[in-house]
Order: sequence, then C-alpha cells, then structure tokens
Amino acid sequence: MDERILRVISLEQLNKIKNLNILIVGLGGVGGSAFEALVRMGVQHITVIDNDKFDISNLNRQVLSNLSNIGHFKANEALLRAKSINNDIIVDSREMFLDESNFKELEISKYDYVLDCCDTVNTKLLLIKECLSNNINIISAMGTGNRLDPTQLEIANIWKTSGDPLAKKMRKLLKDNHINKRVNVVYSKEIPVRVSNPVGSTSLVPNVAGYYMAGYVINDVLKKGD
Repeated sequence: MDERILRVISLEQLNKIKNLNILIVGLGGVGGSAFEALVRMGVQHITVIDNDKFDISNLNRQVLSNLSNIGHFKANEALLRAKSINNDIIVDSREMFLDESNFKELEISKYDYVLDCCDTVNTKLLLIKECLSNNINIISAMGTGNRLDPTQLEIANIWKTSGDPLAKKMRKLLKDNHINKRVNVVYSKEIPVRVSNPVGSTSLVPNVAGYYMAGYVINDVLKKGD
C-alpha cells in the first residue's frame, strides 16, 4: 500500500502519518469519506464514534454503506472496512452518542487531530471547546446538504464563513461561550438548492468535504515536517 504514496512523500513523512492518533466523530457522508481517505493514507490509529446504524437512505452518498450492511452499526462497519484495506490498522470503534455525560471516556488529550463530522451542534461545541483547551488541532464540518457543487467547498476560519446556516449557528454558540479563537471548518459557499426537512443530499458535496478534512490533516503534518 505504501509504494505509490512514497512516490509523493518521503518515508519519514509517511511514518509521521502512520503514527498519528486521530478521532473522527460521525461516520455519515462526510465522516465516512474522511475515514476511508485517512485509512488509505496509512494512518494506523483511528478512533471512530457514531451511535447510528446504516439505513437504506444512506446508500446514495455514504461510502461505508452497502446493501449487505443495512441495519449494522456504522462504527463497527468502519472497523471492518479499515481491516479490509490495512490489516495492521488499529481502529477503536465506539457505538455511542457523544455528549457531556460520556466525554471524559475519550481522554481527548491523547489525540493529534479531531475531525468533527457530526450533526449535533452541542457535540460540535463540546469538541471545539475541549480541543481548544487541550491545544488539539480540530477541523469541523459545516453544512453539506441541499448542495450540488463540490467546487464551492473550502477550508476557512469559522469567523470568516458566510452563507452557511450551520456555521452561523455555531458562531453564535461560540460567542455565547466567550470563544473567539480560530476554528478551522470545511464549509460550502454554495447557496442551498432548496430548504427542505429532511435535508436532501447527494454523493457530491459531503464526500468531497470528507476528503478536504483528511487532506487538511495530512498536509498539516507534512507542513510541520518542513
């Protein structure tokens, strides 16, 4: 698996990537794609958290879903998927809904990077607060539903975003909690195609957002090695 990667980066850089300890919260369209990208980049230690099971409606966009695992827990399916790619990988899969009642079980300080790919604003806020307090690099996913154009995605400081209702809500929560530090997010500048409930989605934007998040992690590691 390393051969083609080593045509792009050095062995020293690859070893740094392999030694990362990463937490991914949420394994939907965004989180599943971020997870798979990091697995294929050689990351050896990943914790995944999701209390949900795959549903037939996930098939249109969630890369970890297929007809044979409908009704199965996403976290365990992520583990199986990773092992089918790299048998040496260590995946800590947790079927849980992350909130204040169980957050300390994570030992957040042991992670190098946190990828917030969940939908719950209180959990997003909790992750951001704890990562900032522990000086852990976090990137948070904003809204990707009701959109069709992946070229409108970008990574930015949450305070510089516009046009994203979830980012607006998160900025208010951060202000209310007296948090004004930089928070890196992936968000879309695209005006939603429509406003609907439940939110519509395709494979185009969420999956690319997940790759943006994985790319952010890998390139940040490589940059620090320069």
